[in-house]
Amino acid sequence: MLIRKLFKFENAHIVRDCTTQRCSENIHGHSYKIEVLLESNYLDNGQMVYDFGLTKLYIKELIDSFDHAITLWSQDDSHYIASMKNYSNRWIELPVSPSAEQFSRVIFLMVERVLACTNMQNGEKEVKLHSIIVHETETGYAQGFKEDAHSKLMGEIALEGIVFSKQVQSEWSDTKLWEKLLSFSEIDNPLKV
Repeated sequence: MLIRKLFKFENAHIVRDCTTQRCSENIHGHSYKIEVLLESNYLDNGQMVYDFGLTKLYIKELIDSFDHAITLWSQDDSHYIASMKNYSNRWIELPVSPSAEQFSRVIFLMVERVLACTNMQNGEKEVKLHSIIVHETETGYAQGFKEDAHSKLMGEIALEGIVFSKQVQSEWSDTKLWEKLLSFSEIDNPLKV
């Protein structure tokens, strides 16, 4: 069984080295739609794969971190990065260029981490992240799967390389959320949903 939850955010970026000058040389924004597709061969006690209400906390907060923010590539020009951080309190720095394809990989890894760290409490079994679809425009999207998110051919993405600004973190229900996800130990500290 496959279920889908849709999230939306507004975000600005530059995609360096792409073919189009408008995209590679200019800050521009998109109205993103993010589809999170979860799957399981089992239903929980409520006869659901995964209660959509459970996505409203950590998954939603992490995806919403990109809303009204600028996404920066850590390998971009250091003066540009410093200027953007100086003039914007809401930013996310990624170890990869913020293309739709890379957004699908990054968000896949983030949601996968949340699911791995979540203490399932209603009989949910073997809930897995199927894919992430990132709609950058009305007519174009990128869909990332597990093999894409973990692909060495596409370049490994270290979660530790994803940095959220202080303002973004201050808006989470738990300001230490990312820190906890990075240092998660299933035995010591499962997330409660």
